[in-house]
Amino acid sequence: MTDPLLSVENAKISFRTVVGQVDAVKNVSYEVRRGETLAVVGESGSGKSVTARAVMGMLAPNAIVGEDTKIMFDGEDLSEWPELKLQDIRGRRIAMIFQEPLTSLNPVYKIGDQVGEIITAHRKISKADLRKEVVRLLDEVQLPDPETRFSQYPHEMSGGQRQRVMIAMALANNPDLLIADEPTTALDVTVQAEILSLLKDLQKKHGMAVVLITHDLTVVSKVSDTVVVMRQGEVVERGNTQEVFENPQHPYTKHLINSEPKGHPDPLPENAEPVLSGSHMSISFMLKAGGFFNPKLTELKAVNDISATIHKGETLGIVGESGSGKTTLAMAMIKLGNYQKGEITFQGNRIDQLSRKDMQPYRTRMQVVFQDPFSSLNPRMIIRQILEEGLIVNNIGGSAEARDALVRQALDDVHMPHSALDRFPHEFSGGQRQRLAIARAIVLSPEFILLDEPTSALDLSIQAQIIDLLRELRRKRDLSYLFISHDLKVVRALCHNVIVMQRGQVVEMGPTEQVLTDPKTAYTRRLVDAAFNVVA
Repeated sequence: MTDPLLSVENAKISFRTVVGQVDAVKNVSYEVRRGETLAVVGESGSGKSVTARAVMGMLAPNAIVGEDTKIMFDGEDLSEWPELKLQDIRGRRIAMIFQEPLTSLNPVYKIGDQVGEIITAHRKISKADLRKEVVRLLDEVQLPDPETRFSQYPHEMSGGQRQRVMIAMALANNPDLLIADEPTTALDVTVQAEILSLLKDLQKKHGMAVVLITHDLTVVSKVSDTVVVMRQGEVVERGNTQEVFENPQHPYTKHLINSEPKGHPDPLPENAEPVLSGSHMSISFMLKAGGFFNPKLTELKAVNDISATIHKGETLGIVGESGSGKTTLAMAMIKLGNYQKGEITFQGNRIDQLSRKDMQPYRTRMQVVFQDPFSSLNPRMIIRQILEEGLIVNNIGGSAEARDALVRQALDDVHMPHSALDRFPHEFSGGQRQRLAIARAIVLSPEFILLDEPTSALDLSIQAQIIDLLRELRRKRDLSYLFISHDLKVVRALCHNVIVMQRGQVVEMGPTEQVLTDPKTAYTRRLVDAAFNVVA
């Protein structure tokens, strides 16, 4: 057996906080060899990402690394290297794909410049060759129309497309070790399969070692050679992936494996009235391409003549690849996006022609829960202020006592303690923040909620809890949901009906179970196969 390329030995990492020292990683050890994929799994806050950042030498200033900690890379102890020496191998021999591309990419620089910067930081290359290399990388990660994407900014791309840019940056210098921190979390199932296959191909080609941090056990079971299970900063189980999955020893590992989304939505009541409907919706964007002296505009039809209706008590799912128009359609239906053509009706009233002022009375009746609660919750406000803000703006509740009662009831409904009211968002885990984001939506007593990938960034056990919570709230508050997701297992567990979108068009729609078990189009079959098989 060859020597490990990376060996983490007795890693112990703590953080200084205002309330004292917090132990994040406790005597963690693992190793990975060239050509091997090691998966590190565990719930939010288990220390997976902290350990990976220690390998990169990218810990926060308040981090304390234990004296016995050793991080051996290709025979050398990185924990003893100065910062300048570490900079030389970061992005060249060791690369990292971060979980949230929107916060990792610079919003004021074009995509081509950001990918190119990684290349020029480690090797000399002409400007013309640099552009060719960047376009090749963007094409390699299946980014459509890479020449056009070269000149775009991060905000002009979907979440999945931004993640593919991050992967292109990580692979730019053919690293020996790739640390992938939830690399497919924001990706739809077909792209997830393509990216994982791409990583496997590059791994074979270059003998690259991969440390895969993920909460998706389906991915782990298909692509990793060995697995390490972490909980509360400690390794609770390790071994060959197949052996661990077939015969888990630790109760926590068994719990993770049994946390796949289960069940089906409650039956819809007969003759349920429509809550929200969009008829013949069409939305286009103009994309800029070409150079400064030869600009070109091309039309992108993000939504092309789509009609959809959500009935009272119904959960309607929208699935499709990144950039298929899912979020664009949903945001347009509640008049938060670039509505251009079609009719929108809410509770029997036409709202498509209403001004921003005329829409205000409807805003409390339709709410949104976004994909990333960390970026959607104001970091400078305590939870009490975040939950009260909508009540104050819309003059709901009247007195401070009445508003406080509504806020506390919302916390009760999402199973969060009242002690959360005086804390900031960063003091909570990802699952807790998503519960608080849901509380912010329901505190206004809406009739309809748009759920935009609300479970995609959560580990499996927390994901299952959020699904159960959404089911409970739908029954208790008589809610209707429009649920956007790339996870067909979650869609099956939560949605009554589903719309499948591709390139701005509906390719299939109908009852969820029927569409997923007997898909009529090749595209839907590809989505279903990718969701349940992951990698061919």
